[in-house]
Amino acid sequence: MDLMLLRSFLAVADAGTITEAADRVNISQSALSRRLQQLEADLGVELLVRGRHGVELTDLGRQAVDQSRRIVAGYDRLRHDITAQLGLERGTVRVGGGATVTSYLLPPRIADFQAAYPGIRFYVKEAGSREIAADVSAGDLELGVVTLPLVSRDLDISELAVDEIVLIARRDHPFATKRVGVTDLEGQPFVAFESGSAIRQIIDTALGTAGVKTEIVMELRSIPSILRMVATTGQLAFVSRVSLPAEPSLQAIPVRGLSISRTLGLATRHRIPLSAPAGAFVELLRGGSGHRSA
Repeated sequence: MDLMLLRSFLAVADAGTITEAADRVNISQSALSRRLQQLEADLGVELLVRGRHGVELTDLGRQAVDQSRRIVAGYDRLRHDITAQLGLERGTVRVGGGATVTSYLLPPRIADFQAAYPGIRFYVKEAGSREIAADVSAGDLELGVVTLPLVSRDLDISELAVDEIVLIARRDHPFATKRVGVTDLEGQPFVAFESGSAIRQIIDTALGTAGVKTEIVMELRSIPSILRMVATTGQLAFVSRVSLPAEPSLQAIPVRGLSISRTLGLATRHRIPLSAPAGAFVELLRGGSGHRSA
C-alpha cells in the first residue's frame, strides 16, 4: 500500500475538511480527493462521507485511521532506525570468536570503536571456530573470527591476522635462564587448552612434527585460567603472545627449532551485506580507522 495515500487520509481525518488537509500536505484539493478515491478503491470500502461542512469518517473509516497510524508510525520508526544505523548512531554488532579473540583481540578494538560511536552496542560470543562459523552461517552472528583453515560454502572467509603461539613459564622457572631447545620440552608437565579445540590441535601438530611428547597435566578452556595456573603451579603452557601482558609474573620462552602460529580469519555470510556498524567495525579490525564520512 502507498504510504502517501495513508498520510493523505490521516491528514483529512485530523483536519476534518479536505480544504484544510490539502493546505497541510501542500497539494491541491482535487489531487487530495483523487488520493482518497484511490485509497478507497484499493480497500474496496468507503472511508469518508463528504458533506457541506466537511468530511465525516465511516465506521470502517475510524478503524482505518487507527490501523493507518500504526502503519505510518511503524514505517517512520524503521526509516529512523535505518538512518541512525547508516550514520553509526545506533545499532548492534554481533561478533564471535575463540578465547584469545574475545579476551584479548576484540576488547581494545571494541573500546576504540565505541569511543567514536557510543550509540553502537556489541553482542560478543565466545566459542570454538566451528560453532562460531555455524552461528555466522545461520545469521545469529554477523562476524566471526575463526582459526584457519576453515571451509564453508555459506561463508566468505578472509585472512585477518597471524597469532603467534609462545611457550610461557614463570620467571623463576629453570627455562627462564637457559637456552631452550625443542628436545628440552620432552616429558615436561604442561597446562593445555581443552582437547579438540583448534588452537590445541595446532600446538599438538607442531610438537608432533618436532618429535616432542609432552605430559599434559591439566586441560583448561579459559586463557586467564591457564595463565593463573602456570603462575601458581610453575608448570608450562603454550598460549597466544597477545595474552602474556595479562600476567606479569610470566614470560615468553624462545624455543630453538620450534615456531608455532595460526592464521585468524574473518567469516561473514556469503552474499549477505553487512550492516553499517558491522562494516565499520571490520574496517577497524583490518587496521582502518573505523570512521565513515558523513
